[in-house]
Amino acid sequence: AAKKAVLGPLVGAVDQGTSSTRFLVFNSKTAELLSHHQVEIKQEFPREGWVEQDPKEILQSVYECIEKTCEKLGQLNIDISNIKAIGVSNQRETTVVWDKLTGEPLYNAVVWLDLRTQSTVENLYKRIPGNNNFVKSKTGLPLSTYFSAVKLRWLLDNVRKVQKAVEENRALFGTIDSWLIWSLTGGVNGGVHCTDVTNASRTMLFNIHSLEWDKELCEFFGIPMEILPNVRSSSEIYGLMKISHSLKAGALEGVPISGCLGDQSAALVGQMCFQDGQAKNTYGTGCFLLCNTGHKCVFSEHGLLTTVAYKLGRDKPVYYALEGSVAIAGAVIRWLRDNLGIIKSSEEIEKLAKEVGTSYGCYFVPAFSGLYAPYWEPSARGIICGLTQFTNKCHIAFAALEAVCFQTREILDAMNRDCGIPLSHLQVDGGMTSNKILMQLQADILYIPVVKPSMPETTALGAAMAAGAAEGVGVWSLEPEDLSAVTMERFEPQINAEESEIRYSTWKKAVMKSMGWVTTQSPESGDPSIFCSLPLGIFIVSSMVMLIGARYISGIP
Repeated sequence: AAKKAVLGPLVGAVDQGTSSTRFLVFNSKTAELLSHHQVEIKQEFPREGWVEQDPKEILQSVYECIEKTCEKLGQLNIDISNIKAIGVSNQRETTVVWDKLTGEPLYNAVVWLDLRTQSTVENLYKRIPGNNNFVKSKTGLPLSTYFSAVKLRWLLDNVRKVQKAVEENRALFGTIDSWLIWSLTGGVNGGVHCTDVTNASRTMLFNIHSLEWDKELCEFFGIPMEILPNVRSSSEIYGLMKISHSLKAGALEGVPISGCLGDQSAALVGQMCFQDGQAKNTYGTGCFLLCNTGHKCVFSEHGLLTTVAYKLGRDKPVYYALEGSVAIAGAVIRWLRDNLGIIKSSEEIEKLAKEVGTSYGCYFVPAFSGLYAPYWEPSARGIICGLTQFTNKCHIAFAALEAVCFQTREILDAMNRDCGIPLSHLQVDGGMTSNKILMQLQADILYIPVVKPSMPETTALGAAMAAGAAEGVGVWSLEPEDLSAVTMERFEPQINAEESEIRYSTWKKAVMKSMGWVTTQSPESGDPSIFCSLPLGIFIVSSMVMLIGARYISGIP
């Protein structure tokens, strides 16, 4: 047999996102990505506004990615026994409740984008005193369908299996990180039920000042505290891998799981934004701009969230961040592929957009789940406007890319106003950054340079860094002098500032038109006749009719 390559200690990272799962392996001394495998995850839309995923499919995808990556490492002659630690990064807020005796989920995972809890939110909002928004001051979050507490409240109110398991002390709650760590460390055979401070800070049950589950918040949402996971730092040994049923990945048996970060915090670490004032924007299913605010909680005046950035060790200080959250970024490309059939693969969007090089006055506001930052407007729905008989699918593709950039501009403007010091450039990462047209558009619309690392997998890298640096592992140094220099690609603005401003002000006009569509909130009833779906349908139908050259249709509201 050929001699195995000796690379020094390696670190693995599970990156469980909304649209896919990945397992990646890095060299801890150089931060080089050695191998990875990716599996797309199904999303289910059982009713209007509902978004679910199967927790068992998510777990199975993790096993598959680990196994396939280990196979690839073997083909590269890399000894997988050199993997010394594993980190976990995950889609945040998505809510799972499972049975600790059987290991079975008691309901599908309710995804962060899900809107079924809107009436729950409205009812809870009435109970918050106007002069004392204790939810916001303790959690840094607005009361919204986005966060876990209201999803968990819905499950407790509506799913008998969940209610019964809670009554019989069999239920465990967790975000995706908790579900994965519990399962990977043995599940029913001694699985570790824990989460980290970054994921806990997205539940609306966690006090970001004391760094503990908050009794008053749990009482307000009616959540029994005994079902909550133990909160740990983002970098410590939680437990050891126990997955011997999977032959190839069995070699990872006994490897410590020692890093855990919500995906956006992981990207902040992976982009090495360790200083107060450093920021990054990740383009995934949604779009998330985070700015490190150091050891102090900064509360936004402009619609941003205050969140825990990371705590890299049990005895290490906590760091906070301001966050601008956009619900729909990469998801709009998936929608054009799966719902409209305009493209066959996500990569095709760049080709279509390139054909026209402009949206020709067409604007697309993809408010499929309402609007997140800076508006927090649940009544908004998606619109495509500015259509003419000249508009074709290429213009709509271009408008979809522009929408991602305009939404980023809105949260960057809010960030600059809150921080007082405008960002001189934007560090970016995530799957969509491989689209060069998108990156150039982003530089043009922000009118500052956009800087992207040559290795875009910064979310997984952040989880690997946290795992490798944990006490008892110690294979990855986070000292500034030891961090590897990263090669960057830079996109400079190529249009004049005036044109950039005109396009942006027209976008804002389109956003205003997207608001107030839903005038009766009853998504929990699941009534398919609920007319919140109507306006987008009208715009799409009208655009399709125009695209096939039909006559101008008047009188559509």
